[in-house]
Amino acid sequence: MSEFDIVRLAEILRSAAKAEIMPRFRRLAAGDIREKTSAVDLVTEADERAELLISRECASAFPQAVFIGEEGVSATPELIEKVAECDLAIVVDPIDGTANFAAGSPVFGVMAAVVRRGELVGGIIYDPMGDDFIMAERGAGTYVWQTGGASVRQHYASPVPVAEMVGAASTSQFSLTERRKLLAGFAETRILCSYRAAAQEYRLAASGALHYLFYWRLMPWDHLAGALMVEESGGYVRRLDGSRYLPTHISGGVLCAPDAQSWQELRNCLPI
Repeated sequence: MSEFDIVRLAEILRSAAKAEIMPRFRRLAAGDIREKTSAVDLVTEADERAELLISRECASAFPQAVFIGEEGVSATPELIEKVAECDLAIVVDPIDGTANFAAGSPVFGVMAAVVRRGELVGGIIYDPMGDDFIMAERGAGTYVWQTGGASVRQHYASPVPVAEMVGAASTSQFSLTERRKLLAGFAETRILCSYRAAAQEYRLAASGALHYLFYWRLMPWDHLAGALMVEESGGYVRRLDGSRYLPTHISGGVLCAPDAQSWQELRNCLPI
């Protein structure tokens, strides 16, 4: 992405986390936490203030880009359509794992993706607790960038039989009956977990610590950056119908696995 300074974007995310997120971690007042659609879909003062700061800094650093933030779309839903329409879009989730953050759990992250003319070309996940980034660029691999500038290339897990797979899945969007069937399918794997933060689940997968990921609702700020990291670390990402996951998709589910064969074997276990 020679035309886009992804390191500058990473610095903006880090600055926002230090200025607006971490000073509020485990220090939120009751009025700083609000429900959006349910008791597990929350927004905090930290989400809103961080997104405002990131938006302002991106407007200065990347004036040609359209900024699309999770909280901005909550206020202006039609903004999400610009992900596919504009020449350059920066898609941001100021705090992924807000429910964890609000509960005082350190499992959350700051996510950003870069989309050029409808193609996903860059992704960043910043971990405020570890003060490091995992970053991917299309065709250039996935790297963890540590404080001080050291970088380590990431590699997805090698294929294993379904019975030995370890992974994470989000199933809360399903009805109780559907969830029972789906969890029975994942029972074929060795370990199923949920960290309630796609940011950290994608980091684990791209680093080789998980064999699979499953998500149903595909909001771009939650999944674009992570999906690119999985692909650039050697993993395989497809929607449940087998098609490629694109920035325009907000439904249809996504499943990540080590390779195409592993993906199909796990997909065969799922009753949806």
